[in-house]
Amino acid sequence: MEERIASLKASVLGFVESCALGEVGRYRYSLACSEATLYSSSYAAMARDLLGDLEGLEVGEREEWVAYLNGHQDEEGLYRDPVIFGEGWYEGDPLWCGRSHLTCHVVTALACLGAVAPREFGWLEPWRDVDRMVAWLGERDFGERVGWSGNEIMNVGTLLQYAREFHGDERAGRAVACLLDWLETHQVSAETGVWGSLDVNDPIQRSHMVQAAYHWWPLFAYDGRAFPYAERAAETVLATQNPVGGFGWGVHNPAEPFASSACEDIDSLDPLARLLEQAPGQREEIVAAIQRGAEWVRSNQVADGGFVFVKGRGFEYGHRELRGEEGKGAMFPTWFRLLALAVCDAALGEGGWRFCGCPGMQFWGEG
Repeated sequence: MEERIASLKASVLGFVESCALGEVGRYRYSLACSEATLYSSSYAAMARDLLGDLEGLEVGEREEWVAYLNGHQDEEGLYRDPVIFGEGWYEGDPLWCGRSHLTCHVVTALACLGAVAPREFGWLEPWRDVDRMVAWLGERDFGERVGWSGNEIMNVGTLLQYAREFHGDERAGRAVACLLDWLETHQVSAETGVWGSLDVNDPIQRSHMVQAAYHWWPLFAYDGRAFPYAERAAETVLATQNPVGGFGWGVHNPAEPFASSACEDIDSLDPLARLLEQAPGQREEIVAAIQRGAEWVRSNQVADGGFVFVKGRGFEYGHRELRGEEGKGAMFPTWFRLLALAVCDAALGEGGWRFCGCPGMQFWGEG
């Protein structure tokens, strides 16, 4: 185990270093890109921290990295990257992938670096009011775009949890409790343990519902709350595993339907890892699924030491400066697949990874 992680650490850190652009904390997305981006610089901090590699940073280096990230916090408290803002997916600052999504990553990177977002999140004001929160939740799409709603609700919920924990915001705390109460009693099926009105018997639609739920289950986990209908949820997530051990069903690469993406894989592996103790009746099945899934995830590492988003094709994360070429590593899938391996090992009682106490994705246990 230690040998395997040591080998993985060396290869991944070699790839991450190849994406560094000279100044401390500035990273490009892949070797196909030329500019430093906040996403990429956050992925670097989070991946290096998972591997315990930030412990050796000099104080000055740590401060410079933090200053670079915090230099992009805007007046509303969110982080804005001038390289990608207003372009591609990020045009119009959509709630599912705009500044709020980026901010969830930056604050985790800051936590890995031992720092905090200096400004409070004024942007959260509409959601601090519990009545407006309930109305907003009722307006989300739990049908065809449930996956997009997954990101929207997670972004708001994660930043509310962060505001409560790191900014001492009591209203944010009440709002996130309201959000979780609502999710426990609305749109969630007692038969499947997941949210939405898609067909759970269709593998692609089932995957979409699990991908949406993945974004909400960490909100429950961070606050130490059990998942609604955990036994049924475990059954539904287990059913997303495909014949080769991954969790994709042809959405990202129809030519190779079981070449699952980094998102599809962690969106099932993370909940399975967290459900291991909540669904004791399915423990053996969950352990077997995690072990098969982790082996599949490891197979997505390529020669340069990084990981690919999906085998057999390149992937652009909504902007030309966030693109990875076919068969070449990129920062997002490298961090995300590394995180998937970390939560799999943690669930199975194997150490060697470092998690942080920030809400979002890179914590283990309760916050």
